[in-house]
Amino acid sequence: MMFNGHNVRISSKAKIGQNVRIGDNSVIYDNVIIGDNSTIANNCSIGEPTSEFYSSAEYENAETVIGANSLIRSEAIIYAGVVTGSNLETGHRCTIREGSLLGNNCRIGTLCDLQGHLEIGDYCNLHSSVHLCQHSKLGDYVFLYPYVVLANDKYPPSEEVIGPEIGDYSQIGVHSVVIGKVKIGANCLLGAQTTITKDVDDFSFVVGSPGKRLSDVREITSEQGEQLYPWSARFSRGMPWKSD
Repeated sequence: MMFNGHNVRISSKAKIGQNVRIGDNSVIYDNVIIGDNSTIANNCSIGEPTSEFYSSAEYENAETVIGANSLIRSEAIIYAGVVTGSNLETGHRCTIREGSLLGNNCRIGTLCDLQGHLEIGDYCNLHSSVHLCQHSKLGDYVFLYPYVVLANDKYPPSEEVIGPEIGDYSQIGVHSVVIGKVKIGANCLLGAQTTITKDVDDFSFVVGSPGKRLSDVREITSEQGEQLYPWSARFSRGMPWKSD
């Protein structure tokens, strides 16, 4: 069964799963597949055509997949050719451009801007107003906090526009910027307002602009002496290892 709001337009070439809800004024374009038990809220565009639609009479939408049990909040725009895993949750007014691949259980916050042709692993959490450049790559369990920017051009303008790669379990603090073809290792912590233009080793705690390594994250403790990193040993909300 499908539950539609008012003024909804669904292409005859789209495939809508069971128990899908589509809100008022939303558009589902050609070759979109929406998994079971998903919700598309009001004023969303799913399978938004790329720029070639406006210049080529032979244009055909690439297949767009929204995994099962997803929640796409109002005014989100997801372009043709995006493929997501199950349990995707977005905030309002986010944009996910063409060619983006998202894993399972990802959260994309309000006003996030994902510029396409990028890869995001499982259980990644992008807080509000995060910008990801094209050709960037996030591993699993990566958290990017508000106003983080990943940029792919170290010496603009140039032809080398390969985005950063961020390893599993790494945390990037608010207002941080990662520029160019750099690799941030696994289990890293970048403090607020850090700027990165060079590779960062696994387990690094980095702060400043330009970013400087202060220590191994495993040396960071609370006021009570508790080891805080790797964070997966002390934090479980929304994670698959969450205890009952």
